[in-house]
Amino acid sequence: MLQTADHYPTRLDDKLGTFDRREPVVHSTGKAREHGPLGVSQLDQFERDGFIWLESFFPQEVVEPFFEELDAMARDPQMRDREEVIMDAEREKIRSVFAMHELSEAFDRMTRDPRLLGMAQQLLGGDVYIHQSRINSKAGFCGGGFDWHSDFETWHSEDGMPKMRAVSASIMLTDNNAFNGPLMLIPGSHRRFVPCVGKTPDNNWLKSLKSQEIGVPDRDDIASLANSRGIEAPTGPAGSLLLFDCNTLHASNANLSPWPRANLFFVYNSVENRLAEPFAGTQPRPEYLGARKRNVALSANT
Repeated sequence: MLQTADHYPTRLDDKLGTFDRREPVVHSTGKAREHGPLGVSQLDQFERDGFIWLESFFPQEVVEPFFEELDAMARDPQMRDREEVIMDAEREKIRSVFAMHELSEAFDRMTRDPRLLGMAQQLLGGDVYIHQSRINSKAGFCGGGFDWHSDFETWHSEDGMPKMRAVSASIMLTDNNAFNGPLMLIPGSHRRFVPCVGKTPDNNWLKSLKSQEIGVPDRDDIASLANSRGIEAPTGPAGSLLLFDCNTLHASNANLSPWPRANLFFVYNSVENRLAEPFAGTQPRPEYLGARKRNVALSANT
């Protein structure tokens, strides 16, 4: 594996202050920027906030089968024992399923939806591949939350992603409301990198996917960003789409409502930003968490 200069030091012994990102937020320029699926105002909003919300982007009847497939996985004992499936601490409910585009032809086709792929290419300035795909699920009354974090901090330190040139497309498979643990984001936080304290243990992902302790920003840093920029939690019906930059700080509360919440995530990474050695000095995480071999540019469905 190749190694490149580390411009985003993290997992340190001592606290290091936040600093500006080195890469642009929207990577396309000229005609590629002007003639993509996203309009000028949407690109401006993404650059400013680090995310955009597109309510009812897909009809609900399009996404319903995906939730049904997740429900079938939860009932299948063999599927529950696969390494790509992360159960909650009590092993009663599915928390996450990774590599969805490899487990399901329907999910694979969705990654190549011309509109999704076109937006990813427009934001990232060229060809892209799937770095990671997953479903995060929160069952009613018991679905656990996710601590504040930057995805890029983990992908950089534990996967070896060199630069901030990836975007997540999150499709709501169920309604997301104020009570069932919607994703919370800090607008503008994508413009600052927040180094984290604490050495990365070997095979950290075995624990962090259930409860993240390493790679969690300092609370003072989170408070400073939230106090100056606020917190937003986009909510809406199944089929809505959230696009967010890889470095946008986000989190979600536990689901104490009776209504399930399930969101599908496709992480598009630029082919010019393929993984190097993990910057935390650990062994790379498994392929289903960070693609190294399956990193060929995607082509749209026709």
